[in-house]
Amino acid sequence: MSNQRLELFRQYIGQRMVNGFSPMGTWLAGKLLDVHEGALTVSFDVRKEMTNPAGILHGGAAAAMLDEIMGVTVYLLNQADFYASVNLSIDYLASAREGDEIIGRTRVIRAGRRIINIEGWLESSSGERLVKATSNLVAAPKFNGTDRA
Repeated sequence: MSNQRLELFRQYIGQRMVNGFSPMGTWLAGKLLDVHEGALTVSFDVRKEMTNPAGILHGGAAAAMLDEIMGVTVYLLNQADFYASVNLSIDYLASAREGDEIIGRTRVIRAGRRIINIEGWLESSSGERLVKATSNLVAAPKFNGTDRA
C-alpha cells in the first residue's frame, strides 16, 4: 500500500517547511533535504532570535527543532493523524552560532501500535554532532486544533 503522506512530502524536498500544521515548525523554517519511511533530513539556518545571550543556538530552540522533525517523521509513518511527545531527552554536545546552517536528522527506532521510539540529532554542516535526542511519541485521538488537555 502506498504511503500518501510520504509521497506528498517528497514533492517538497529542497523547500522550506513553512506551510505545515505547526506554527512552531513554520517559525523554525527548516528546509526539507530528504525523506524516507522512518527517517528525515532537514537543514536549519541559525537566526539571531534562536540564540542565547552568548550568541549561540539556544538549547530550547535546538530542542524545538528536534521535537518538530521527530514529530514529522512519526506523522509520515501514516499510522495516526496526531502524535504527542511523551518525553524528550536532550544531550548538548557542541554549539552553533548565528548564521550557521545545521542539519537535523531523525530515525525511528521502534514503531509500536501506539508508541513510537525515535532518535534525532543536529550536526554542523561539517558533520560535527551538536545535539542528540531521543523521544517517545504516542498516538493521540484525532486533533482538530481546538481540543484541550
